Amino acid sequence: MRANFAIEHAFVDFMPDVLEERTLYISIEFATASHRCFCGCGAEVVTPISPVGWQLTFDGETVSLSPSVGSWSLPCQSHYWIRRDMVEWAPGMTAEEIAGVRRRDDFDRVRHYGAYEAPAKVVEPPKVEVTLPSKPRGFFAWLADLFR
Repeated sequence: MRANFAIEHAFVDFMPDVLEERTLYISIEFATASHRCFCGCGAEVVTPISPVGWQLTFDGETVSLSPSVGSWSLPCQSHYWIRRDMVEWAPGMTAEEIAGVRRRDDFDRVRHYGAYEAPAKVVEPPKVEVTLPSKPRGFFAWLADLFR
Protein backbone atom coordinates (compact mmCIF):
# COMPACT_ATOMS: atom_id res chain seq x y z
CA MET A 1 0.00 0.00 0.00
CA ARG A 2 1.22 3.51 -0.78
CA ALA A 3 2.04 6.03 1.91
CA ASN A 4 -0.59 8.64 2.77
CA PHE A 5 0.38 12.28 2.25
CA ALA A 6 -0.85 15.85 2.77
CA ILE A 7 -2.29 17.98 -0.03
CA GLU A 8 -3.23 21.62 -0.47
CA HIS A 9 -6.69 22.83 -1.39
CA ALA A 10 -7.65 25.98 -3.28
CA PHE A 11 -11.10 27.51 -3.70
CA VAL A 12 -11.29 28.97 -7.21
CA ASP A 13 -13.87 30.61 -9.44
CA PHE A 14 -12.65 28.69 -12.50
CA MET A 15 -10.36 25.70 -12.80
CA PRO A 16 -6.86 26.75 -13.80
CA ASP A 17 -5.50 25.64 -17.16
CA VAL A 18 -2.65 23.84 -15.40
CA LEU A 19 -3.43 21.89 -12.23
CA GLU A 20 -0.57 21.81 -9.74
CA GLU A 21 0.48 18.48 -8.24
CA ARG A 22 -0.95 17.64 -4.82
CA THR A 23 -3.59 20.40 -4.97
CA LEU A 24 -7.34 19.92 -4.87
CA TYR A 25 -9.11 22.79 -6.69
CA ILE A 26 -12.69 23.50 -5.66
CA SER A 27 -15.22 25.65 -7.50
CA ILE A 28 -18.29 26.22 -5.37
CA GLU A 29 -20.05 28.08 -8.21
CA PHE A 30 -19.68 25.10 -10.55
CA ALA A 31 -19.99 22.46 -7.77
CA THR A 32 -16.84 20.72 -8.92
CA ALA A 33 -13.50 19.66 -7.49
CA SER A 34 -10.55 18.79 -9.74
CA HIS A 35 -7.01 17.59 -9.23
CA ARG A 36 -4.22 15.73 -10.94
CA CYS A 37 -4.44 12.07 -9.98
CA PHE A 38 -2.63 11.67 -6.69
CA CYS A 39 -0.85 8.52 -7.88
CA GLY A 40 1.40 10.76 -9.96
CA CYS A 41 0.20 9.64 -13.42
CA GLY A 42 -0.78 13.27 -14.18
CA ALA A 43 -4.33 12.58 -15.37
CA GLU A 44 -6.96 15.18 -14.50
CA VAL A 45 -9.63 13.86 -12.13
CA VAL A 46 -12.96 15.72 -11.94
CA THR A 47 -15.33 15.05 -9.06
CA PRO A 48 -18.76 16.70 -9.41
CA ILE A 49 -20.17 17.79 -6.06
CA SER A 50 -23.85 16.87 -5.79
CA PRO A 51 -26.31 14.89 -3.70
CA VAL A 52 -25.50 11.82 -5.82
CA GLY A 53 -21.87 12.64 -6.60
CA TRP A 54 -19.23 13.64 -4.12
CA GLN A 55 -19.91 15.62 -0.97
CA LEU A 56 -17.42 18.26 0.10
CA THR A 57 -16.74 19.07 3.73
CA PHE A 58 -14.82 22.20 4.70
CA ASP A 59 -14.13 22.49 8.41
CA GLY A 60 -12.64 25.98 8.22
CA GLU A 61 -9.11 24.67 7.69
CA THR A 62 -9.20 21.44 5.69
CA VAL A 63 -11.39 19.76 3.08
CA SER A 64 -12.66 16.23 2.66
CA LEU A 65 -14.43 14.48 -0.21
CA SER A 66 -16.77 11.58 0.23
CA PRO A 67 -17.04 8.91 -1.07
CA SER A 68 -13.58 7.75 -2.12
CA VAL A 69 -12.11 8.68 -5.49
CA GLY A 70 -11.84 5.67 -7.74
CA SER A 71 -10.01 6.49 -10.98
CA TRP A 72 -11.18 3.27 -12.59
CA SER A 73 -11.39 4.71 -16.10
CA LEU A 74 -7.69 5.61 -15.97
CA PRO A 75 -4.88 3.13 -16.61
CA CYS A 76 -3.60 3.65 -13.03
CA GLN A 77 -6.99 2.69 -11.48
CA SER A 78 -6.04 4.60 -8.31
CA HIS A 79 -8.40 4.48 -5.35
CA TYR A 80 -8.08 6.88 -2.42
CA TRP A 81 -9.91 9.00 0.12
CA ILE A 82 -9.39 12.73 0.58
CA ARG A 83 -9.83 13.38 4.29
CA ARG A 84 -8.86 16.60 6.02
CA ASP A 85 -6.31 17.56 3.32
CA MET A 86 -4.77 14.08 3.39
CA VAL A 87 -4.73 11.44 0.66
CA GLU A 88 -5.41 8.08 2.27
CA TRP A 89 -4.96 5.14 -0.07
CA ALA A 90 -7.77 2.63 -0.30
CA PRO A 91 -7.37 -0.98 -1.39
CA GLY A 92 -7.74 -1.77 -5.08
CA MET A 93 -11.01 -3.19 -6.33
CA THR A 94 -11.80 -6.06 -8.66
CA ALA A 95 -13.66 -5.51 -11.93
CA GLU A 96 -16.78 -6.99 -10.33
CA GLU A 97 -16.54 -4.63 -7.35
CA ILE A 98 -16.09 -1.63 -9.66
CA ALA A 99 -19.12 -2.72 -11.72
CA GLY A 100 -21.14 -2.99 -8.50
CA VAL A 101 -20.15 0.55 -7.44
CA ARG A 102 -21.11 1.89 -10.87
CA ARG A 103 -24.50 0.13 -10.71
CA ARG A 104 -25.14 1.60 -7.25
CA ASP A 105 -24.17 5.07 -8.53
CA ASP A 106 -26.58 4.69 -11.46
CA PHE A 107 -29.34 3.57 -9.09
CA ASP A 108 -28.69 6.54 -6.78
CA ARG A 109 -28.92 8.97 -9.72
CA VAL A 110 -32.21 7.48 -10.93
CA ARG A 111 -33.64 7.49 -7.39
CA HIS A 112 -32.62 11.13 -6.88
CA TYR A 113 -33.42 12.61 -10.29
CA GLY A 114 -36.21 10.29 -11.42
CA ALA A 115 -36.47 7.76 -14.20
CA TYR A 116 -34.01 8.03 -17.03
CA GLU A 117 -35.50 9.29 -20.26
CA ALA A 118 -33.71 8.99 -23.55
CA PRO A 119 -33.14 12.36 -25.16
CA ALA A 120 -35.61 13.34 -27.85
CA LYS A 121 -34.48 12.88 -31.41
CA VAL A 122 -32.46 15.87 -32.48
CA VAL A 123 -34.00 17.61 -35.48
CA GLU A 124 -31.74 19.63 -37.69
CA PRO A 125 -32.84 23.26 -37.98
CA PRO A 126 -33.86 24.31 -41.49
CA LYS A 127 -31.11 25.78 -43.60
CA VAL A 128 -31.56 29.45 -44.34
CA GLU A 129 -30.04 30.95 -47.42
CA VAL A 130 -29.14 34.60 -47.37
CA THR A 131 -28.77 36.38 -50.67
CA LEU A 132 -27.03 39.70 -50.67
CA PRO A 133 -27.53 42.21 -53.46
CA SER A 134 -24.81 42.09 -56.07
CA LYS A 135 -24.01 45.77 -55.75
CA PRO A 136 -24.59 48.16 -52.88
CA ARG A 137 -27.79 50.17 -53.02
CA GLY A 138 -27.99 53.83 -52.23
CA PHE A 139 -29.45 55.40 -49.11
CA PHE A 140 -32.68 56.47 -50.80
CA ALA A 141 -33.34 53.00 -52.22
CA TRP A 142 -32.81 51.56 -48.73
CA LEU A 143 -35.16 54.17 -47.26
CA ALA A 144 -37.83 53.38 -49.87
CA ASP A 145 -37.57 49.66 -49.04
CA LEU A 146 -38.00 50.51 -45.38
CA PHE A 147 -41.44 52.03 -46.01
CA ARG A 148 -42.74 49.28 -48.29
